[in-house]
Amino acid sequence: MNDAKLKTALDGIFDLLVVGAGPSGLSAAIEAQKAGLRTVVVEKGCVCNSVFHYPANMTFFTTSELLAIGDIPFPSPNAKPTRSEALEYYRLVAAHYGLDIRPYHRVERISGADGNFTVFTVDRFGRHGELKARKLALAIGYYDLPNAMGVPGETLSKVHHYYHDPHPYSGLDVAVVGGKNSAAIAALELWRHGARVTLIHRGGGMHDHVKYWIKPDLENRIKSGEIAACFESRLVEIAPDAIVVETPAGRKTLRNDFVFAMTGYHPDFGFLERLGIRLEGEDRRPVCDPQTLESNVAGVYLAGVIVAGARTNEIFIENGRLHGLRIAQSLHGKRTATGTAVTGVANGAAGSANG
Repeated sequence: MNDAKLKTALDGIFDLLVVGAGPSGLSAAIEAQKAGLRTVVVEKGCVCNSVFHYPANMTFFTTSELLAIGDIPFPSPNAKPTRSEALEYYRLVAAHYGLDIRPYHRVERISGADGNFTVFTVDRFGRHGELKARKLALAIGYYDLPNAMGVPGETLSKVHHYYHDPHPYSGLDVAVVGGKNSAAIAALELWRHGARVTLIHRGGGMHDHVKYWIKPDLENRIKSGEIAACFESRLVEIAPDAIVVETPAGRKTLRNDFVFAMTGYHPDFGFLERLGIRLEGEDRRPVCDPQTLESNVAGVYLAGVIVAGARTNEIFIENGRLHGLRIAQSLHGKRTATGTAVTGVANGAAGSANG
């Protein structure tokens, strides 16, 4: 056991607890640990849980250099790295730094205040636990909460908000709802693996932000009739063996076995509000210092996409990974100013939150 972990074991409190083990959360933990802070990471799924749930054959839009964390190069033989390469890289970086990660532990609520937070967790077997920390960093992402379509039948087991692998849907009638990258990727892969695909989108065509090598491929498949498309249309009902689509030509009932609702995701705003973090504007941006990323709740920092509120297209791994250094510098500065371990003044209760 290293000195930092031994000290934590003795006094029972961490300097920093990070909620979320995605790239931004791992980066925050690494930078804090490098600054000499005793750090623990709590994650309700596996390490890089959101990346794990990306499509199995996904290729990143960016280069490996812009995905790297912890000053460790991301080696890849490809110009654009794959999902599997990213998972291996982040896993190895976490192991290299010996991060204390508690996977499959969901945060149920948080109490206390700056300098003395208690984080209440539950594991996958329903066992409850507690961790104490002087400071918190929330890197909770947004990929776990899909945007609902609000149509009858949406809760049927045939409806999925995540696309992973095309194999189980070969030879079946599959509807893909959406007009952005995730919908385009799902439609193409499903079609290439033998599914009969119908794409449904409320817009007049695919979104301009669809990756430049994917958009023309999909448009050509639609033009040739290999993939059916219902633009300026919306899904209005889902039944066990069919779907109903409102189109410019009227309502159509289509045979259907599965629906992939690639309608986007949203942050867990309730989690933030229960902690006392204020949300501002239509985008519900959390209030935080733009330099330190400390929220209006003293001792609670934000990292990753959550910083942008509902504007989830503003922050990606490429810039969210840099938040950890700013948080660590703030914490290190406070410790240096006091000449002791990171402490804080109780400025109000954090309240309770469900992770």
